[in-house]
Amino acid sequence: MLALIAGQGALPAELAHRLKDRPLVCAMRGSEPDHIEAELTFRLEQLGSFIARLTASGVTEICLAGAVRRPAIDPSEIDAETMPLVPILQGAIAAGDDGALRAIIGIFEQAGLSVRAAHEVAPDLLMGEGVPTEIQPGELDRPDADRGAEVVKAMSRADVGQSCAIRRGQAISVENLFGTDWMLRALAQRPDGTGGLLFKAPKPDQDRRADLPTIGPQTVELAAQAGLSGIVLEAGGVIVLSQDEVIATCNRLGLFLWLRPAA
Repeated sequence: MLALIAGQGALPAELAHRLKDRPLVCAMRGSEPDHIEAELTFRLEQLGSFIARLTASGVTEICLAGAVRRPAIDPSEIDAETMPLVPILQGAIAAGDDGALRAIIGIFEQAGLSVRAAHEVAPDLLMGEGVPTEIQPGELDRPDADRGAEVVKAMSRADVGQSCAIRRGQAISVENLFGTDWMLRALAQRPDGTGGLLFKAPKPDQDRRADLPTIGPQTVELAAQAGLSGIVLEAGGVIVLSQDEVIATCNRLGLFLWLRPAA
C-alpha cells in the first residue's frame, strides 16, 4: 500500500489522479495540500508515532510530493516514539533543501518503508527530449541554455534553487528559498529588457525521490510576464503538470518550450 505525503501545490492532486489505486493521502500539519483532502495529518513532533500508524495500516511505500514548510519544533509536543529522532530532525531543519530531504527519507527507510519518487509511480509526469511548441529556440537561446545549466550546477553547491533566468549569457535572476514563481514575479517588476529564457533542472547530485523541479501553466504565464522568450527544462528531470495546457499556453503567449538533454 502506498501513502502519499502530500504538500502544497498542484502536484499531489495530479499525482493521485494518475494512480490506478488511490493512495492513503497524508499531510504534515501546516503544509496541507491545496487540491486534495488529506485523510491523515500529523505533526512533525509526532513523526515516530505517525510512521508506526502507517506500518500498522499496511503501508509499505511512501511518496513525497508537494512543497512543505519547515516548522519550528515544539519540545513539549514531542512524543516518546519521536524522541529518538530529534537529533535527525533538528539537523534536517537546519540543513539545505536536499540535505533536509535526505534526512527525512532516511528516517522512513530506517522504519522499513520504501520511498518512491512521484515520477516513478507516475512516469508520464516527465517529458522526453524535444520542442513540442510552435515557437522554436533561436540561435541566442542555445548558449543561454548552456549558461543556465552552468548556473544551476553552481547553485547546487550551496543547496539552493533549481532554476534561473538567463538573457544574452547573463544570469538576470536566480531562484532562492521563495521559489520559481516568486523569482519570475520579481523579474517582471524590473523593466530591464525582454528576451532570454527560464532554465530549470534538478541539482546534479540531488536525491530525485523528492523535490524534483516542477512547472505548470502558471509558470508559463509568469515567464511571459517577465518578458522571457521561452522555457528550457532538463528532459526527464522536471515534472510538467497539465502538459497539454502548458504547451497550449506557450503557443498562445509565443514562448518556446525546449526539453533538452542533461548537460
